[in-house]
Amino acid sequence: MSFEEFVARRHAAGELVVQPRMGFADPAVMRAGLAATKNAAAATVGTVTLDSYTRVCDTASVAHALGNGIALNGYPIVNHPPEVTRGMLDGLEGPGFPVQVRHGSARPADIFRAMIAAGLHATEGGPVSYCLPYSRTPLDESVRNWARCCDLLLAAEHPGGRPHLETFGGCMMGQLCPPSELVALSVLEALFFYRKGLRSISVSYAQQTNMAQDQEAVAALRRLCAELLPEATWHVVIYAYMGLFPRTPGGARTLLGKAAELAVTTGSERLIVKTTAEAHRIPTVAENVAALEHAAAAADAVTEKAVVAADNQVYREAHALVDAVLNSHADLGRAIVIAFKRGLLDVPYCLHPDNAGQARSYLDPAGRLGWSELGSLPLHGVVERHHAGRITSSTLMSALSHVQHAFDTEALEQPMRAIGGGS
Repeated sequence: MSFEEFVARRHAAGELVVQPRMGFADPAVMRAGLAATKNAAAATVGTVTLDSYTRVCDTASVAHALGNGIALNGYPIVNHPPEVTRGMLDGLEGPGFPVQVRHGSARPADIFRAMIAAGLHATEGGPVSYCLPYSRTPLDESVRNWARCCDLLLAAEHPGGRPHLETFGGCMMGQLCPPSELVALSVLEALFFYRKGLRSISVSYAQQTNMAQDQEAVAALRRLCAELLPEATWHVVIYAYMGLFPRTPGGARTLLGKAAELAVTTGSERLIVKTTAEAHRIPTVAENVAALEHAAAAADAVTEKAVVAADNQVYREAHALVDAVLNSHADLGRAIVIAFKRGLLDVPYCLHPDNAGQARSYLDPAGRLGWSELGSLPLHGVVERHHAGRITSSTLMSALSHVQHAFDTEALEQPMRAIGGGS
């Protein structure tokens, strides 16, 4: 059973598939983490998250770390021989427990080769989303790299089913990017994979700052994928909030529960979780398992689907962005590069040299993300520009910490309300 088939069957059974971000350098520890994930009281898929040196192709630093007992923040799949990784997965990965490789590289060819050699065929990323936030690699180089990696994935034999690629575009910068551009980037990366020949795809969207707006965004994502990926098998994966996470355990659990609610109310099939340790350090295996089980329980408690207009504001904006890119060049990779050069795609507060940096966003009092400056985005006449005042370091930090502050405050106030109610 392939990655896509596992997720589809669980969804058909009424279960939300939950997944950790988990990676350890030691194969024995990585195996223990996967085993704990598999045995969690939830419908789970496994994750092998790679270390930061591997992501930037610095295998020499990985070798130095492994040889000198220096801790790494993930699994160095390129440095570990394929037989080591196969042994780590043996008896765990299979039809009832698919495993996905997560990395963050704009130059991922060696990662793809190592993954394929180890017998894995599911991964994620994209030419934009794994370039602009994480590296200074030129965008056109990243596009070429990812085109080559699609070819590598398609050329390899996959006895477990079709190879699977997940877009990371819906998580661009994690926060303060209006949902319409997150949706547009996720769709464009999915279409990039699709035009390269991949037919098993997932499209991502990161939980933002307002539930109703997020529900509109996922509806827009689904509609655009239905329009543009007619022969693909695709599903939606929600990411728990990618910005500053609550520091209190109660706040973190409540926010994760809201992410599960977003997934279920929008019919999304999979959720990437975060833990109560997220704001402090790399989570333990036990903390990851607790997050998986909490998210699954929160999902089971949701009984209603969201009712969202198909032609909502997020859809109109995202459609305009995608349409402008597709009209820039017949070759989608080239079109994406041109779109960023012209500012037709422009990610707020992203410092990559290939990003125009003219568009700006703001957070309104209800927590909805909007555009304060459009730059050259093709949204004039589609969205009313809001003049929220000059963005200062203070207002930016306030927006960045909005979710953390709101959920921590709620968590801290609950015991006080309980005390007050009992007096």
